Amino acid sequence: MSDQPAVLISEAEIAERVAALAERIAPRIDDETVVICLLTGGIWFAADLTRALSRLGRQVKFDALWLSSYRDERQSYGRCEVRGDLQRPVVGRKALIVDDVFDTGLSLSEAARLVRDAGASEVLTAVFASKPWPTERAIEPDFVAWEAPARFLVGYGLDVAGAMRGLPYIGAMD
Repeated sequence: MSDQPAVLISEAEIAERVAALAERIAPRIDDETVVICLLTGGIWFAADLTRALSRLGRQVKFDALWLSSYRDERQSYGRCEVRGDLQRPVVGRKALIVDDVFDTGLSLSEAARLVRDAGASEVLTAVFASKPWPTERAIEPDFVAWEAPARFLVGYGLDVAGAMRGLPYIGAMD
């Protein structure tokens, strides 16, 4: 493994994709929609996406859900634990769950279930990167900004043992 990631998508390309995705999402939501960021990796994408939605006239509510299925490993340990629950009520509101990457689908599926159980009237999902997966996943995201390769990704919220999340681009560590 190289110490420096190979750049796959630049900061400028990320910004273009987020803006384009916001244009697709804006007609499907309203100002009462609660955007739910999956922590920790989704923070970068959620911040950019909510600003892009604001520029399009959507002043959404914001919340976060902290789920863990990776710890500091490169592979999911096969179950999802809730480390921090929702703080804002979603009963009768649309919810847009936002995450950095769709890999196994475990976190997104569990988050959608939790938000539906909390009473959301509709649950939509958006991820920045969707990685190919050899087996069927329980859920497919409603919105995807980038179809990523099957590589170990870092940057823009994606990490290796907690490091490299803050890179302004997405790179590969393989």
